[in-house]
Amino acid sequence: MNWWGKLIGGAFGFMLGGPLGALLGAAIGHNFDEGMKGISPDNSARGHQQQVQAAFFTATFSVMGHVCKADGRVTPDEISTARLIMTQMDLSAGQRKSAVTLFNEGKKADFPLEDILMQFRKETGHSGNIRRMFIEIQCYAACADGVVHPAEKALLLRVCGLLGFPQYDFESIMAAVGAQYHHQHSAQGTKTEKMSLHDAYKILNITRNSTEAEVKRAYRRLLSQHHPDKLVSKGLPEEMMKVATQRTHEIRQAYERIKLDMRF
Repeated sequence: MNWWGKLIGGAFGFMLGGPLGALLGAAIGHNFDEGMKGISPDNSARGHQQQVQAAFFTATFSVMGHVCKADGRVTPDEISTARLIMTQMDLSAGQRKSAVTLFNEGKKADFPLEDILMQFRKETGHSGNIRRMFIEIQCYAACADGVVHPAEKALLLRVCGLLGFPQYDFESIMAAVGAQYHHQHSAQGTKTEKMSLHDAYKILNITRNSTEAEVKRAYRRLLSQHHPDKLVSKGLPEEMMKVATQRTHEIRQAYERIKLDMRF
């Protein structure tokens, strides 16, 4: 049984307290304090993984709502992006309802961003790739309407700072997400999905002056960072495997486009 099944079934198998637990409890309509009475925490590796999965789900959608509201309003495109991520995850009706509730909680003026992120950082431990995936999803949300508002970027930088995520890596992610957005939208309504070289190099975070060895190294590093099975083993909710799989597909597309140009 996955983390959501245990949560809904009452067989928690993990204990998620703090501000994340309070948010998730409110979102699913459970009273965590009552539901966990008499239940001992599961300190096994599996129990810890389920706890991280619950934390990731909760933080992802609540912080997404906060990011989308950073410029003063949530646009229809941002709402569509949030729904698209839910669709890609193939959420159940209950999960989708909870995700929407979490998104709306994040839009509130008194949303405890710092408390949420401090707990999320603690729950994910040294799992840098899990935090990277989290940041990428937030960047997708910010880019949803085609323009990253200065207030949104400032908030994302604050999120990175609270998570101990390097600014250089954030800038690379923003460039890659922007290139993916451009590719996806420029390919709409056309017969080809051929990626531009400009987008391909941005996605792999390299330049036109990169050597063949540097291209291959960047490609392998990104694939390793986004490997769905590896991410799930570190705490990515299984429902989010499709998001990671889509990311690896775009990385491969970029690599193949550059290979064609460099002829190797």
